[in-house]
Amino acid sequence: MDTRVTPAAIAEGPGGHLPLVAHLSADVLVCGGGVAGAMAAVAAARGGASVILVERYGFLGGNATAGAVAQFNSWQTAAGRRVVAGLADEVVARLRARDAAGAHQTFVMSTGHVMDRVEYAPEALKLVLDEMVQGAGVQPLLHASLLAVHRQGRQITSVDVLVKGGVARIESRLLIDASGDIDALQRAGAEFLSLAEGEALQPATMMFRFGPIDFERFDAVTAEETAALAARGFAEGRLARAALHASRDPYSDDGWFNITRLAVDATDALALSRAEMEGRRQAWSAAQFLRDAVPGCERGQLRAFGTQVGVRETRRVAGDHILTAEELLQPVAFDDAIAAGAYPIDIHPAQGGGLIYQALGDDHAYQIPWRSLVPRGLDNALAVGRGVSATHKALAAIRVMTISMAVGQAAGTAAAQLARAKAGALDVRTADVAALRARLLADGACLG
Repeated sequence: MDTRVTPAAIAEGPGGHLPLVAHLSADVLVCGGGVAGAMAAVAAARGGASVILVERYGFLGGNATAGAVAQFNSWQTAAGRRVVAGLADEVVARLRARDAAGAHQTFVMSTGHVMDRVEYAPEALKLVLDEMVQGAGVQPLLHASLLAVHRQGRQITSVDVLVKGGVARIESRLLIDASGDIDALQRAGAEFLSLAEGEALQPATMMFRFGPIDFERFDAVTAEETAALAARGFAEGRLARAALHASRDPYSDDGWFNITRLAVDATDALALSRAEMEGRRQAWSAAQFLRDAVPGCERGQLRAFGTQVGVRETRRVAGDHILTAEELLQPVAFDDAIAAGAYPIDIHPAQGGGLIYQALGDDHAYQIPWRSLVPRGLDNALAVGRGVSATHKALAAIRVMTISMAVGQAAGTAAAQLARAKAGALDVRTADVAALRARLLADGACLG
């Protein structure tokens, strides 16, 4: 990895007065350090590639840490068949070594459906991801914001990021966009999918921490009673959505609550700014309702907000295959499947208090194909996380963090294989998908 800085490079800095303070290079550049990006970086580095991981915050994890989601959902079908494992299992094992994650458990959703989850401490996850990234030999570049992407024809050649002191230019043979909003591919001129008539972006959520909670009493409230309380809070204007969904913090008697609702296009900076403030207002209102009305919450108070609103949907890249809800529901068996999932189609409407929820059969699982990671018109780039090539309705199932970790592992594993096998420019369409699938299975992943 070349980190030398020359006077000539500094003089040629982009952005006018902004100096070019570093010129870096690696086989693989991962833009975005959420759980999908972190797993992609770890998998690529363990596979022998040199990897730079760019993240705008001073820590990794994305929605899992900054968004404080605090639970990993849907590891298995309702019948108990595992569909997500591999590096995602390692994350949980490392969390448990710090007493920072609970056991796999089932819980009842606000819709009345049963799902499995692992509750965890977001602060401890920051440490776990640090350990995995550093242990794999990834070069992290934190506090780095994307400025520009340079391409020649169908190849992305370099990326400029704003860092302390100026601009760092990063050259790589392959780029994995794990930024959530898929900002790198957008700046590269990639094609994106549009919402269909009648569709709207899923709203964001401001998670908040509340406690102490008497969980014996809180958990004893029946699903019917919870639904009635939530409906009352929504009707009174104290809850932004008709739900009382929480996950328990492993270190305390606090819970992280997912009960706010923010209709926002998070790629719009002004709208996102308003949503952050509105999210905190909604969280404060919801915390007062919890104290006043919900058994076990009488002594609680709002302890913390998420660092940012948790965003469910913005851009979706147009890939070589557009995954559809119909393919998930059949389910279609893909020859190039690189990950699997069992999370239901779960659409949070932009308005109102409810959910549009389509449950799956007891042993129903689906697959994500390699081609949905491959952007049209670009040869050396991949998309992972919530920006993969899928319809709005399909994304409502595959957007969750467990599946994102599995897809990230697949992308990183493929990136390492491509970097080893080729000299010069890479073409992701030449990936040996059979070899990739075999490597993923050998590494403990599930493919369906």
